[in-house]
Amino acid sequence: MSTVTSESEQNVWLRDPDVQRMLRVQNGDEAAFGELVEAYQNRLIGIFNHLLRDAAAAEDLTQEAFLRVYRARERYRPTAKFSTWLFRIANNLAMNNRRSKSRRKEVHLKASESGPLGMNPQEQLALEKSGLMPGRQLDRKEMREVVRQALDTLSDRQKMALLLNKFEHMSYQDIAASMDLSVPAVKSLLTRARENLKTKLEPFL
Repeated sequence: MSTVTSESEQNVWLRDPDVQRMLRVQNGDEAAFGELVEAYQNRLIGIFNHLLRDAAAAEDLTQEAFLRVYRARERYRPTAKFSTWLFRIANNLAMNNRRSKSRRKEVHLKASESGPLGMNPQEQLALEKSGLMPGRQLDRKEMREVVRQALDTLSDRQKMALLLNKFEHMSYQDIAASMDLSVPAVKSLLTRARENLKTKLEPFL
């Protein structure tokens, strides 16, 4: 890539207000950093919560994400939207967290616990007794729980792509940059995620 092209692309990202804030942070503007935290803190916590199902870990990783942003301020270069760069940091942190947990311990499911493929027999029986099975309309709270369980059956990458697409309204290109994937790979992830969710949720709709 030529220098001229790089400078042209950089000028595009300079239009992003949050890139401008980050450049102010680079120049020592602490207030600008506070503005970025205020704008993205709850959004990051939401993403981490959906990925990890651990409120404490979600808050810790959000703090770590902003700490990494601050530490990187001097070498920061606007090569993408600020949100794309931030969610790439978040994606890496979430994946590292999951790998770290899997290395620390093996997960042995008890009879009362749910597995990655869905509900265990006890939970299935409880749903049948409560009437939360196909043929009965679910109320809003029950439907949220059904959707949560369906989301939890997705792979980490499928879930991250879906969250960035639906909650952050990010383009395929921005999701690809955040997840270090190609655009076709992102489209494939989203297609599989939607198909999996449709299969899981169809009986309840």
